[in-house]
Amino acid sequence: MDVLMNDDERMIADSAREFMDAECPPALVRAMETDPLGYPKELWAKVAELGWQGMCLPENSGGSNMPLVYLGLVLREAGRALAPLPLHSTAVASLAIARDGSEAQQATYLPDVVAGKSIMTWALTEDDPRLIPEAVKMQAKAHGEHFVLNGVKLFVDNFPAADHVLVAARTESGSKGAQGLTIFIVDAKSKGISEKGLITLAKDRQSEVTFKDVSVPKANIIGEVGAGWPIIERMLDRGTALLCAQMVGAARKDIEMAFEYAKFREAFGQPIGAFQSVQHMCADMQMWVDGAELLTFEALWKLDQGLPASVEVSQAKAFCNEKCEAAVRQSQTIHGGIGFMMEFDLQLWFRRVSAWSMRLGTAFEHRARIAHALIDFPGTVILGRPVPVVPESA
Repeated sequence: MDVLMNDDERMIADSAREFMDAECPPALVRAMETDPLGYPKELWAKVAELGWQGMCLPENSGGSNMPLVYLGLVLREAGRALAPLPLHSTAVASLAIARDGSEAQQATYLPDVVAGKSIMTWALTEDDPRLIPEAVKMQAKAHGEHFVLNGVKLFVDNFPAADHVLVAARTESGSKGAQGLTIFIVDAKSKGISEKGLITLAKDRQSEVTFKDVSVPKANIIGEVGAGWPIIERMLDRGTALLCAQMVGAARKDIEMAFEYAKFREAFGQPIGAFQSVQHMCADMQMWVDGAELLTFEALWKLDQGLPASVEVSQAKAFCNEKCEAAVRQSQTIHGGIGFMMEFDLQLWFRRVSAWSMRLGTAFEHRARIAHALIDFPGTVILGRPVPVVPESA
């Protein structure tokens, strides 16, 4: 992996930053916090003209079939601007269809995504927030050429704006663990679906979605019935790495504001940046965000290469959860009281980085995943999976 951007990557990153600087000021971010849909349709249409929604989707669907790293660069800049767009949720769901869906499903759903006419999301989390197969309790029972879904999903991203949602459910009664899990493409406007908005730290659109006797055609199943967990794991890995890119972008912007403030805010007759304690805080912030970025793009690169990347994804998310959060917290400290005032923009970045650190796995969960990959602890349970005891004679 080359840690330096090539010319094409630099062009993508620079053009994305220029676009966001021009089209997404903090005033727009604030306005979308109270908007029912949570995103501006005009900006979504402009993004579609740039080809962002279809950047990594196959060419036969109208996409550009570019590496995942390129989308990571775009999402880094979207995170930097706190762009109120359903780009992450749409990318995660549409990439799952592109990688694991049938040709018919790709032809049906992806062209509208590329054109900016369709917004997508996914629904996995229930009462147990862990990203493990045992946490999925939602039932789907076969009925002729359809499955009927019943259950409740939590923290569904951008559901009020979504046209389609990928839903994980159990299609085998009494199944446990990864067995019997199936992933469906569901029309978000289907009869029997109801939505309740959740109040979040980021003031974005997270929903509790109830499915009551929702009928879904068997043709809308991604992969095989009862064999959906590997697809879900791949989807979560891509989504987690891309969310890390957003966190890195937002944290980078936040600490840059702190650096500028430290240069000009005076105390005791000199800029506060002249004090060694503040200098050390700034150095820590820079190292933390640089480290988070390196881990994030290593994970995206390995995903692009088709290499095993679960450890790298978890390394990136565990590090981002702690260090990006620590960076924006120290930025608040440097700014003092104004950092906590709603009239001042800094809190916008702090709230979003803090919220993203709690999504798609905590630092504890991802550390446990790394540990499980590195070494087995006989007789213990990691991420809900028992580790088998290996006989000494073996």
